Amino acid sequence: MRIGLMIGADGTRATLDDTVARAKAAEAAGFDNVWLANIFSFDAISTLAIIGRETSRIGLGTAVTPTYPRHPTAIAQQAMTTQAASRGRFTLGVGLSHKVVIEDMLGLSYAQPAKHMREYLKVLMPLVCGETCHFDGEQYRVHGVTLDIQGGNNLPVVIAALGPTMLKLAAELCDGTNTWMVGPRTMEKHIIKSLRDGGLSSPRVVGGYPVLLTHKPDEARKELGKMLTIYGQLPSYRGMLDREGLRNPEDVAILGDENLLRGEIRRLADMGVTDFNAAVMSSDPAAYTRTVEFLAGIASR
Repeated sequence: MRIGLMIGADGTRATLDDTVARAKAAEAAGFDNVWLANIFSFDAISTLAIIGRETSRIGLGTAVTPTYPRHPTAIAQQAMTTQAASRGRFTLGVGLSHKVVIEDMLGLSYAQPAKHMREYLKVLMPLVCGETCHFDGEQYRVHGVTLDIQGGNNLPVVIAALGPTMLKLAAELCDGTNTWMVGPRTMEKHIIKSLRDGGLSSPRVVGGYPVLLTHKPDEARKELGKMLTIYGQLPSYRGMLDREGLRNPEDVAILGDENLLRGEIRRLADMGVTDFNAAVMSSDPAAYTRTVEFLAGIASR
């Protein structure tokens, strides 16, 4: 299992230089990946292109970039450029986002999300494989487009697939899934099983988890509850929590001492999670640093 660190989603007002510095520090510490959220701040794909030029080893990925605001030819061109900039270390993670963002904030229709993603991938995947795209759908009609980007091919693509239809699309059309708010039982019996049943014998499975090394897990969970409230209200994440039998988003977090964290990460690896994406969340800078150092030690081994 590759051990990665989520950056850019902690709500701090980091500069671009700060973000690049955090990625460089993660590489120096021994992490396998950094994953950058695409929220209403720096563009994740563009930022990772810059990080790719400032680093030499660490894997880079978006977790995740919404599809609706960008035409698939545009995101393919941008992602392949970042793949070239990082010399083949980039993973494109895309997702539908949520109705509250796409429809209520941006004014785009969220009426047929699964159809949208299928058509999106039908355009995107040939392009990132260096092929010419010819596709006629209801939402996209693309003909004769080929992207000639030296060093941009062989680009892994994962989608934020949680429900059965999206997992079927992930297994059929791309490399796997990038998850959030998925408990361990749901990860094994629903996410990974669905991908394998769908035909991906070795799926890429990115498991995103709030995590903190602490000897006061109850206090940490209470603090997390204030940070994660929105995730219990968004339908896709609410569905995963309900499937796991969890009431609140903070209940999916991995909080505890070294043995607990090490055991939970090993459990996820054994079931088939290929990439652990740690969202270290704490208002205590010392607790944050201890957790990052501990996870870096696991990655280095």
